[in-house]
Amino acid sequence: MKSDNFIQSRRKFLRNVSYGTIALTTAGTFAQNLIRTTAEALAEDLSLTPRQTEGPFYPDKPPIDTDNDLLIVNDSATSAAGEVTHLTGRVLSPAGEPIPDAVVEIWHVDNNGIYLHTRCPRQDQRDRNFQGFGRTVTGSSGEYSFCTIKPVPYDLGVTRTPHIHFIIRKGDKRLLTTQMYIKGHPWNKKDFIFQSIRGMKAREAVLVDFEPIKGSATDELKAQFDIVIGVTPEDPSKDISRNRDGLPVER
Repeated sequence: MKSDNFIQSRRKFLRNVSYGTIALTTAGTFAQNLIRTTAEALAEDLSLTPRQTEGPFYPDKPPIDTDNDLLIVNDSATSAAGEVTHLTGRVLSPAGEPIPDAVVEIWHVDNNGIYLHTRCPRQDQRDRNFQGFGRTVTGSSGEYSFCTIKPVPYDLGVTRTPHIHFIIRKGDKRLLTTQMYIKGHPWNKKDFIFQSIRGMKAREAVLVDFEPIKGSATDELKAQFDIVIGVTPEDPSKDISRNRDGLPVER
């Protein structure tokens, strides 16, 4: 069980997080310069984030609590099991321009390797303290943030390397469906979804370091995933194959 101070400090992080730093508060001028410098550097050599399948376990019954803190469900005092991770990034155009007011959704398995989905096996073992799905809106600099756990590998009939699913929406359009992976994880080499990405540069675009936060008393991690979206919105109907029950399946 986590203390009230732990929960409040994490929520403070989610309110105040700035791109490129894990500090809870950052001087405004420094943050603006950091964002500007980073955007200029990115614009020199941006590659589009590759589109990936939605998979079969987008929540069929999303939780009532759909905020960007996946560690706490509603006002529970008990935090989800797993390695606490502060996930941040920006949603950008190919020119490095921020895309504000975009909806970012994430979902992934809990620390037991189970999705929040009624058809996912072993629902009786699911961590009820893990929200399983989160949603936020990008700010004026395209920034977003989530507090979640480091993803784990699983075998649900299909063996998968650790990953987090993402959907980016703007208005009534789905701009991108993709997945984010842990850089250097040995299971990446045998994961059929990751290996379906063509080109080293495209693969590198979805590989992310999970690094310890200096000074964290609870061994929390940070991860930064910038998402670069092309001009033409994707057609979600082309992203999903369905089985005989009408449920989406990974392809």
